[in-house]
Amino acid sequence: MNTIYDILGTILPFSAYQFNFMKNAFLALLLLTPLLGLLGTMAVNHQMAFFSDALGHSALTGIGLGIILGLRNDLVAMLVFGIVWAILICLIKQSGSTSTDTVISVFSSTSVAAGLLILARGGKFAKYSSLLIGDILAVTPQDLFWLLLALVVTLILWALLYNPLLLTSVDPWLARSRGIRARLVECVFVVMVAVAVMLSIRWVGVMLINALLILPAAAGRNLARSARQHAAWSVGLALLCGLVGLTLSYYWDTSAGASIVLVSALCFAISFAVKKIRG
Repeated sequence: MNTIYDILGTILPFSAYQFNFMKNAFLALLLLTPLLGLLGTMAVNHQMAFFSDALGHSALTGIGLGIILGLRNDLVAMLVFGIVWAILICLIKQSGSTSTDTVISVFSSTSVAAGLLILARGGKFAKYSSLLIGDILAVTPQDLFWLLLALVVTLILWALLYNPLLLTSVDPWLARSRGIRARLVECVFVVMVAVAVMLSIRWVGVMLINALLILPAAAGRNLARSARQHAAWSVGLALLCGLVGLTLSYYWDTSAGASIVLVSALCFAISFAVKKIRG
């Protein structure tokens, strides 16, 4: 890690990156923003913009259940519950008995209420309140390893499932007629989102995770002229917004997550204007 720190200290022209915690945050965003940028494109295409919001809220319930079951590792509890929650949402959505936004809203409100109920017992919620806004500056070298692993696995699955996912988002019936197991593909996708959300929730926060997943993808869709351009724009904008927001948060002495979201919102506004001018 010292060698990486030395390289970053040399190539980054900002005084903010003389500190190791800022370098860790920088590396985390290099891994995290492409991950969220890619997954965000399909979340937008599948009209599941608030899906990550429901999963973010479920992190609270996962931690609460982990405490009840005696699990010492919060991340394991969040991952297990988040994956189960995501699959349940997907299965009920696929049943067609309820609209997608209604299903997501029900699961989101239920998970946040259950999480608060469990964690607030005995006035202990303050210990977990940091999950609401996250802290990217708290990333450790060990955390970077898990983010790298998640990114590599996601890229492999993305390469294998991109065309089936895209066709499923356009027309599930057409996808099935082509021999694509649309329901299985969609379940794999929501599990990928669940893992990404749970891995990043401690640094991004429950209140901001949905914005970081959706805003770059929405901005990229305004600028793209094809599906592949959409993915490229989404990843590029996510990286740009993440690094600019992190740098500004140091000099402005503000929350890194909130700064990144506001920069992302500005990019979306600009992309929307560009789309209108084109139109």
